[in-house]
Amino acid sequence: MSTQESKGRPTPKRKEAESKRKVSSLAPIVTKDQKRASKAQAREDRVAQRAAYLRGDESALPSRDRGPARRFVRNYVDSRRSTGEYFLPTIFVVLVFTLIQNPIIQIGAIVLMYAMLLVAVIDGILLSRKIRKAVEAQFPGTETKGLGMYAWLRSTQMRRLRAPHPQVTVTKKKN
Repeated sequence: MSTQESKGRPTPKRKEAESKRKVSSLAPIVTKDQKRASKAQAREDRVAQRAAYLRGDESALPSRDRGPARRFVRNYVDSRRSTGEYFLPTIFVVLVFTLIQNPIIQIGAIVLMYAMLLVAVIDGILLSRKIRKAVEAQFPGTETKGLGMYAWLRSTQMRRLRAPHPQVTVTKKKN
């Protein structure tokens, strides 16, 4: 037979054990006002970070947008018009035309959509080639992998929706 030895103190009540677990003497007690102030500060920090990103501050940009070559590509794309930036509005027009119950108009709208897509893809391929050559000339020895796709994807976004915002205005071609 085994004898049970006493632990020398009474078993704590459940309420006492739970309260000790919940309130640690190491964790500072945070009031509702402090939580509110912390949330407001975090919100202000996020707004400031987003504004810096949209301005194009190098420190606020994600790694895919950082560097002088990427800035050059953004400025190159933003300084010209492309058919890709008009693709989304064209799709909206096509959607409206396909609701019209005239098969000729519907087919014409769909042909317009595919023609616009084809022109945007060709423009993207040509832009990609131009960008790689321009970056090689401007920044010798810089890796150009991915810059063509970066430029094409930026050129397909509507100008006012681009992030970071365009830093240059559209230049008109001289004939």
